[in-house]
Formats: sequence, C-alpha cells, structure tokens
Amino acid sequence: MLNITKDNFKKEVEEAEGLVVIDLWAEWCGPCRMLAPTLDELEAEYPEVKFGKINVDNEPELARLFKVQSIPFVALVKDNVFVDMSVGYVPKASISRLIVKYR
Repeated sequence: MLNITKDNFKKEVEEAEGLVVIDLWAEWCGPCRMLAPTLDELEAEYPEVKFGKINVDNEPELARLFKVQSIPFVALVKDNVFVDMSVGYVPKASISRLIVKYR
C-alpha cells in the first residue's frame, strides 16, 4: 500500500483519476492495526482502485485536511473530491460497499 505524505499528496491523490481509498492511522492505534489486513485484502480485490496510507502522527496537516477526529479513518476520494468516509474499525463488507458505490 502506498505511503502518502504531504510531499506526494498532490500527485497521488489530487491528480489521481478514479477512486483513491486512504487509510489514516497511527502506530499506537490498535483498531488501526486490526483494519490494516482488511484494507490489504480489499486492495488485492479492487486492482483498479488506488489504496494509500497516511500516518496521522507524521502528517498532521493531511489529517486536518480530512478533519480527522478519530482513527482509523478511511477516506474515499474520487477525481479529487472527498466523497465518503468510514470511521473506526468496521467489517470488510462495509468498506467494500463504499468502494463499489464510488469506483
């Protein structure tokens, strides 16, 4: 999964065509670590969708951009428009439904 930082955000998210699924997480967050394998599975299932991760401790400006108040926070951006989100640990099917809705 692509590591998204303020340095590559423009190229990888703002200029991306189609859907980008972004996992906003932190090392110390247990639910974030639980969600990571689910997102890896979804990345394999939807090869046409770009997946990335933003460490909120390392990239606080990007966390503010998405108005993150709780993690894990999964943001869906399509053609540079923030279209939806999922907050907290949720089942794989919940995120999959969002991907299908916007891809």
